[in-house]
Amino acid sequence: MESNRLLSDNYIKINHIASKCMRLFAILILLYWVFTYIGGQCNIVLLCSCMGVCCILTLIPTIFIDLLKNNEGKCIKYVVIALAVLICSILNTTLSYTAMIVWIFPMLVASLYYNKTMVLYTALLSTVGVFAADIVNYRLCDLVIPPAHDDFADNMILVIAPCVIAIFIMSFVSYFIVSRNSTMLNNVIDHAEEVKTNQKELIYAFAELSESKSKSTGEHIKRVAKYMEVLGKASGFDDDYVDMLSTAAMMHDIGKLMISEEILNKPSRLTDEEFAIMKSHVLYGDALLSKCPGQILQIARTIAKEHHEKWDGSGYLHMKGEEIAYISRLMAVCDVFDALTSARYYKKGWSMEEAYTEIVSQSGKQFDPKVVLLFQAHFKEFKQIAEQNADKHIY
Repeated sequence: MESNRLLSDNYIKINHIASKCMRLFAILILLYWVFTYIGGQCNIVLLCSCMGVCCILTLIPTIFIDLLKNNEGKCIKYVVIALAVLICSILNTTLSYTAMIVWIFPMLVASLYYNKTMVLYTALLSTVGVFAADIVNYRLCDLVIPPAHDDFADNMILVIAPCVIAIFIMSFVSYFIVSRNSTMLNNVIDHAEEVKTNQKELIYAFAELSESKSKSTGEHIKRVAKYMEVLGKASGFDDDYVDMLSTAAMMHDIGKLMISEEILNKPSRLTDEEFAIMKSHVLYGDALLSKCPGQILQIARTIAKEHHEKWDGSGYLHMKGEEIAYISRLMAVCDVFDALTSARYYKKGWSMEEAYTEIVSQSGKQFDPKVVLLFQAHFKEFKQIAEQNADKHIY
């Protein structure tokens, strides 16, 4: 599933690159128009009309891919190649043998895609385009740049045939390049997926260790991760970022590894000095993760440092409002909801409705009002997660 998503993301990026290449092709067409116009070798009206049509065709991918954001369709690559071949055919028809070099372009675009079928499709389409352009060029030879040879057979043998051979040689080379690149891409994706899986397992192990030290259950980090997933999706983040956010959330209390168990598990109220030490776990979390590589762990670092901050500035580090990272504001709601509804040896858990009322009442004070609205809209999902991942035992 992850592999398919990464390939899909890569395909979208390639579509944008292909549309950019088509825009660059438009510049090449304009240069051809300038040199041909100065040379006066063919009918100016026909030349300008053909060049104008070609430029318009090169902008079609930009309109659909970049402006209208239709960049995920599987048929896009075939349309881009068909447009490139059509443009080359028009240029070859108008400029005859002087434009033979443009047939390199469709094959270059096809090579962008990690698809061997695309190379064969492009080679076949280009071959048809070369022959069709030459036939039309002969019929319009009085208006356009005439063919290199007056005899049709000579032109086919001496000009068109070498061009077709060159296309097939290019397609042969492109086929093996694409095949090799496709294999390399799949290997990279598999390796990245393995690294990500290992990183998740390591994060879960450390998160479980930090929670067990404070006598919390492992279900706490699972619930918090799922709550973050709900709010992350509701916030409009893409699936990849939501997945990282959910994983990183499990590390929110990693700094507790540096706090003594006497303070973490003290049954009575903490003294001011002890509470000051307890609050330092957010700074320990920040320090522990500060040099850890990877986006997930850097997200975890932000959350570990800021998840006890309050919208009105009365949190541990006195950060206020927009100073607090948005993901940390999400985490604050998730963590408090789970803390309120979880039973511990020193307290009974609140009902979910009571926790709901408390969080709503703290909108604009402890919590970001926008995040509270998301929590309210998805409260049923929070309840379902809490019920399905109830604590197995209480210390």
